[in-house]
Amino acid sequence: MSMGGPAIILVSPQMGENIGTAARAMLNCGLTDLRLVGPRDGWPNVKAERAAVGAFEMMPPVRVFEKTEDALRDLTYVYATTARDRKMVKPIVTARFAAAEAKERIAAGGRIGFLFGAERMGLVNDDVALADALLTVPLNPEFTSLNLAQAVLLVGYEWFQAGDTTPPSQLDTNGSPLATKEQLHAFFAHFERELDACGFLRNQEARPSMVRNLRNMWSRTHLTEQEVRTLHGVVKELTTLRVPRK
Repeated sequence: MSMGGPAIILVSPQMGENIGTAARAMLNCGLTDLRLVGPRDGWPNVKAERAAVGAFEMMPPVRVFEKTEDALRDLTYVYATTARDRKMVKPIVTARFAAAEAKERIAAGGRIGFLFGAERMGLVNDDVALADALLTVPLNPEFTSLNLAQAVLLVGYEWFQAGDTTPPSQLDTNGSPLATKEQLHAFFAHFERELDACGFLRNQEARPSMVRNLRNMWSRTHLTEQEVRTLHGVVKELTTLRVPRK
């Protein structure tokens, strides 16, 4: 997993636990540059360390600043996170758009930051004015309040997803290759031959649609080679005459 990425700047965070869980969320998403502006309870913070569950040990030292301007000094583009209308003329983007745009800006040599406000009131307008764009997350308009770590995780997740190549869907076959069409067709023939023999397909008028439905059922199950061999064995066993047990 690629580490680093944009800086996460927490302005006036109040609780150490929220700083720790925000750091944990950051590391989940491959982000490691955490900056604090005027943390209420100072730094370092034991409660933050506990809440981070080891995240700080895998990140560079947290940088602490007195003013927001100082925390942004080396950055070239900053997104201010907010759920409120700030009455400012700025681009307003979603976290998904911001993440993709941030990837492009970083690839071009830019240094990006995401600015988060205090737990109770969020960012003050003076801090928002320092940002290049406003970032908002579309949520229930009747209740948009997020915990600080939740907000960091939402933004971090979109950042991670913007560069992630995990297939949206995949089948775990436990090491067994998927059956080829030739193998499936051979099973169809075996299965249908035995169904004919036992009389299940005796209705000749309905037989074509019954066979088609059965083949469709087997086809959509994505059978592996091992599963096809097992099914051959099951059909063979069911059709073998045995002496009844006493």
